[in-house]
Amino acid sequence: MKKVGAHVIQPDEYDDAPELTDAQLAGATVSVGIRPRGRPKAETRKAAISLRVDADVLDAFKSTGEGWQTRMNGILRAAILPARRSLRKEQEKSKRQRP
Repeated sequence: MKKVGAHVIQPDEYDDAPELTDAQLAGATVSVGIRPRGRPKAETRKAAISLRVDADVLDAFKSTGEGWQTRMNGILRAAILPARRSLRKEQEKSKRQRP
């Protein structure tokens, strides 16, 4: 089987192509260059880790369907926010007490 990209279109072959309609042109997407594949890169990268959790906890998250890892991350983030706020308050308080 030949590669699809192996054929180079010759100028006389353009006559075989039908004219594009206004509707087709209006719905066209113009792209320059090669678009990267996959999901766009996030500003903050996530770290791949190995985490041991109880089987029933994992099953509970997985049973919520696709996106369970994102939901788990959100719950963990919400759990650390109060601790972060408390630490910041303590740091600000200690800075104010210094002469």
